[in-house]
Amino acid sequence: MRLFQSAGSMGIALARLAGLALLLLFLGLRVADPLVVSSIRNQGFDILQRLHPRPAAAQPIAIVDIDEKSLELVGQWPWPRTEVARLIDRLTAMGAVVIGFDVVFAEPDRLSPDRVAEDNPDLPETARTDLLKLPSNETVLANAIARSRVVVGETSVRVDDETLAGGDRPIPDVPYAALGGDATPYLLKFPRLVQNLPVISDAAAGRGLFTVEPDPDGIFRRIPLVMMVQDHMRLALSAEMLRIATGGQAFATRAGDAGIEGIVVGGVFVPTDGNGRVWPWFNASSRDRYVSAGAVMSGEAPAERIAGHLVVIGTSAVGLEDFRATPVANFMPGVEIHAQIIENILTQQFLQRPAYAIGMELLVTFVVGAFIVWLVPRIGAFYSFFAAVSVLGLVAAGVYWAFLADRMLIDATFPGGALAAVFMVMATANYMREERQRRQIRSAFGQYLSPTLVDRLADHPEQLVLGGETRELTLLFTDVRGFTTISESFKANPQGLTRLMNRFLTALSGAILDRDGTIDKYMGDAIMAFWNAPVDLPDHPMRACRAGLDMVRRVEELNSQRRQEVERDPGEPFHEIRIGVGINSGPCVVGNMGSDMRFDYTALGDTVNLASRLEGQSKPYGVSIVLGDATAAAVADTLALIEIDLLRVKGKNEPERIHSLLGVEDMVADPTFQALKQANGTMLERYRACDWDAAAAALAEMAPLAKRLGAALDGYLDLYASRIVYFRDNPPEDGWDGVYTALTK
Repeated sequence: MRLFQSAGSMGIALARLAGLALLLLFLGLRVADPLVVSSIRNQGFDILQRLHPRPAAAQPIAIVDIDEKSLELVGQWPWPRTEVARLIDRLTAMGAVVIGFDVVFAEPDRLSPDRVAEDNPDLPETARTDLLKLPSNETVLANAIARSRVVVGETSVRVDDETLAGGDRPIPDVPYAALGGDATPYLLKFPRLVQNLPVISDAAAGRGLFTVEPDPDGIFRRIPLVMMVQDHMRLALSAEMLRIATGGQAFATRAGDAGIEGIVVGGVFVPTDGNGRVWPWFNASSRDRYVSAGAVMSGEAPAERIAGHLVVIGTSAVGLEDFRATPVANFMPGVEIHAQIIENILTQQFLQRPAYAIGMELLVTFVVGAFIVWLVPRIGAFYSFFAAVSVLGLVAAGVYWAFLADRMLIDATFPGGALAAVFMVMATANYMREERQRRQIRSAFGQYLSPTLVDRLADHPEQLVLGGETRELTLLFTDVRGFTTISESFKANPQGLTRLMNRFLTALSGAILDRDGTIDKYMGDAIMAFWNAPVDLPDHPMRACRAGLDMVRRVEELNSQRRQEVERDPGEPFHEIRIGVGINSGPCVVGNMGSDMRFDYTALGDTVNLASRLEGQSKPYGVSIVLGDATAAAVADTLALIEIDLLRVKGKNEPERIHSLLGVEDMVADPTFQALKQANGTMLERYRACDWDAAAAALAEMAPLAKRLGAALDGYLDLYASRIVYFRDNPPEDGWDGVYTALTK
């Protein structure tokens, strides 16, 4: 055996070295971050957005769409600038807050009167003179822009080409302030800017870039909100529209040692990545955002779709090719990306890719990977598989939770892939080592032991040891009252009884499990459960009491459902189910109990027996939930309960002060409950002092209070009324301590 252990230890060491080397290789790969790694990571982020896109909510954004209908009405694009001016005037009259163009007017209009005169030398001189007297189409458009609040679109390019339209003209600055460090070293930089014609640009209230760049796979995930073009800082079209809509004040950048942290525009802080880009939280493209430009110009568009809205003018017409791939759609009009960014800013619902994300992902991968390297050789293949699946599930769940809770983008693909690969290597090495060791054991002992014992020795089974530990528990027992009557009514339909009990036990089990209880066993229509084992729960009495109250509520809901079902289909009998619940706290022995062949994880002790007895006493006392004194003491300051007796249960000599649990915190705060509790205390005090008249008076006071409170105490009140009548005629002996001895369980 020592030889086997030595060989096994060497095999474990080699497997761990291989697993650790592979783990370090993956970590180095992530630091290098080649295109394949980043592409897979981005696709993982896309899955999160597709699973949970941004909830649709109406925002004051409208896309005026140059669609097929608009082209049929006005003509092919580009339209004469006079038609664009007419569109601006119409939108302004309809109450648009600001108008943004997802197009650039970089070249003169070929249909402008002066251009027509220049391009047609054969025109009569009078016609040429008349044309030259007319304002140019650019002037008409500029005048319309000046009458409104318009942000014209510009685009930036990576190519340093001075022949580009407007590329050699001075660039007007946008006012901005720097909070913290200088942001310019971190911004995306473009050598050239394609500008609008000067007359148009000068008339505009603002100028915004509609430049967006896809990731290497062609999907638009990150959109720059602020950029550097020819050493000038410029806002994206969406951010510039918000700046103009809120008064046109300066925007601000906030930068730290790690890069840009965000921008402030329109009084709103927008967090960005270190390069001034945002991760928009997209939702599906929706026609609800769109208004046809043709409908606006023809007067068919409803005014409320424009009034008070930020309007972006763009195109979705087939042939103009302004479509982009996003995480939630393969084809989304580019103008809608700007609209969705504005919605993100207004609702502060951007996705976050925090600066510490990479470090956290590397740390998690290393720690969990090292744990897998250490763990897998110590346990069998079956358990190691489920351990690895659980770990990967936790990583995926953590990533999904971070996205749902904080819209945070944490990569699950790299940790998941790296950990899966490490596990596969370790599991394969583990399997090969175990198989080699099994063959060695069979070869060495096959002649001396039976095949069954050899197999058992080769498999290294874990020993299940009987025994337990002593700890404080809270026990709960529940049972159905009158179950015999219910079962008899199903004599001809045992399947119906089975369905009923399954529904009943499912409801009650849910109440226990929702409060982290342990279901010990089902006993026909009864359940035994306990708290504070195997997991420590310091508030175990409170959890058990809330579970008991929830049981009563769920049974009432089940009765209501079954009553409605029987009314619709009277094929099954209806019996209203009533339960009794007994709860007690105290020391118990808990652990694996039974025989060498079969055992259960259960609890034993006097506390358990008393909890069972208390459940049985719920029927004679006419209450749903009976608490032992230790449980009551633990919850008395929070839950609504009243003392109901000093009881000596069957089989015990020492009396127990028992209580009835009526409700939760809202009931405790109710003055009616406080009055009921005080009257009950007076009744018990006078009852134990043999002052029957005073006890009866207090009892009479309790009845209307209980009714007003909605507490089912009729059985309890009737019990004490009958006792008082009895003791008046049969006074107890001198020295009576007020303890009632139960004759039944």
